[in-house]
Amino acid sequence: QVQLVESGGGLVQAGGSLRLSCKVSGRTFSTLNMGWFRQAPGKEREFIAIINWSGSVTNYADSVKGRFTISRTDAQNTVYLQMDSLNAEDTAVYYCAANPFVRGIKVEHYEYWGQGTQVTVSS
Repeated sequence: QVQLVESGGGLVQAGGSLRLSCKVSGRTFSTLNMGWFRQAPGKEREFIAIINWSGSVTNYADSVKGRFTISRTDAQNTVYLQMDSLNAEDTAVYYCAANPFVRGIKVEHYEYWGQGTQVTVSS
């Protein structure tokens, strides 16, 4: 059973930073492509960032490019999302997701999901 557990969410002022973590268990982490998504109230879940299984390739949504950084530490089975220059539009529940096959940016590409962590940015 693959489990993903996010942490690091919270309340932050506009312009501030947060770092989200997602710890994976139940499968060899180094074989997984890892993604971050977010979902704001009343909106569909949207792609934020992806890092491939080896950590050699990353990709970001235009809305976060230059502000967010995805990284991974295989020794700790953990993927991170460093979020800087946060604004109110970044308020959402953030989810990490994993899949062993596709370096994709769509929700349907991902087989495993975490429970989500709330990020709230006050203006």
